[in-house]
Amino acid sequence: MRYSLRQLEVFLACAHHENVSRAAASLNMSQSAASTALKELEQQFELRLFERTGKRLRLNELGRQLWPRAEELLERARELEQSLAVHGDLGRLKIGATLTIGNYLAAGIMARYMAEQPGARVELDVANTASIAERVLSFELDLGLIEGELNHPDLEMMPWRDDELVVFCAPDHPLAAGHRALNDSDLCGATWILREPGSGTRQTFERALSGLLPQLHILLELQHTEAIKRAVEAGLGISCLSRVSLTDALRRGSLVELPVPQRDFRREFYFALHRQKYRSSGIERWLELCRQAV
Repeated sequence: MRYSLRQLEVFLACAHHENVSRAAASLNMSQSAASTALKELEQQFELRLFERTGKRLRLNELGRQLWPRAEELLERARELEQSLAVHGDLGRLKIGATLTIGNYLAAGIMARYMAEQPGARVELDVANTASIAERVLSFELDLGLIEGELNHPDLEMMPWRDDELVVFCAPDHPLAAGHRALNDSDLCGATWILREPGSGTRQTFERALSGLLPQLHILLELQHTEAIKRAVEAGLGISCLSRVSLTDALRRGSLVELPVPQRDFRREFYFALHRQKYRSSGIERWLELCRQAV
């Protein structure tokens, strides 16, 4: 074999970091050793994988074609190593989840996964839909659990479970009186506290209120659902979040659901995977546990 797995590790680290010194640091090796490994890989096959501008490395077309294949080969090698070491341990997973899923659903699935495989490691990164998708595309995450709708040629979007958004307010808010259904005039006259642009929740909200958006009074845009709920409880306005995130508050009565029958707030949660990502036994088991949790 004319190449080593270490050379592929260096190549992938350089692809992620676009810089040899940062790639070397991520692999706990010296910059000179990383540079030598990358140089030897290219020289052995008489090719170039990067365009070099100063200290920055950018994958060329050949490098972009090699990237997912090298990721798959290394993932298979790690899986084999883990199997030899711990007799079939599913190993480490890097999962990305949007805020609603990460805060209210992913912990239970993670607990089941790790209970099945003592010693298994799961890294859970919580961010908005756009950020998770970007990291899946760059192979930084094994898969994403997202609440937004995406269309990218390199992403495979697999439906997971149904969800819906709920418009809500504090119990003493004027719109809560009588629990009547809101009309479009009510929606335009309200003060809103919303998730930030780029989030799946905001995407669904804007689709549901199509035609009214320019008329809405948006007071705050916040990244965290708990902060939004606290602001609504304080009487700063009304909001719209996933029913998953509101179950306890609605049951306690600290927040009140506002029916909006003329608007469709239904949506789906999805698995987001890179089409060329190797699906290890760990990834397959995680997907299975997610489906069982519905």
